[in-house]
Amino acid sequence: MQAEVKWIEDLKFLGQSQSGHSIVMDGSGGATAPSPMEMVLMAAGGCSSVDVVDGLKEAGQKVTGCVAKLTTERRETAPRIFTQVNIHFDVSGESLNEDVVAKVAADSLEKYCSVCLMLGEGIEMTHSWEIV
Repeated sequence: MQAEVKWIEDLKFLGQSQSGHSIVMDGSGGATAPSPMEMVLMAAGGCSSVDVVDGLKEAGQKVTGCVAKLTTERRETAPRIFTQVNIHFDVSGESLNEDVVAKVAADSLEKYCSVCLMLGEGIEMTHSWEIV
């Protein structure tokens, strides 16, 4: 996998993926686009959500919605890395089995989500879930 990030102006950068997609990042705290750290957080939410939805479908669950709400704590001094991330999954569907939801959410963070597993090497990764 490859990517390229090109400086546009000020602290704005254009990221281009190998698959041909582009996204603007803003290094000035996210004033005009997501900051790089926000991108990392959204990547963790997206990657883990794929695991949860796919896992529920594979288990025969009738999932109709999944919203991952991510909260973090960061160091106060540079480098301002995440020290803790929690992903809360609001999952909806027909007659969802709580045990299955709990298992796929845990499995995502512990076994399958590439982004979360990379982050988890240096920070505390936790999850919670709720059927809504």
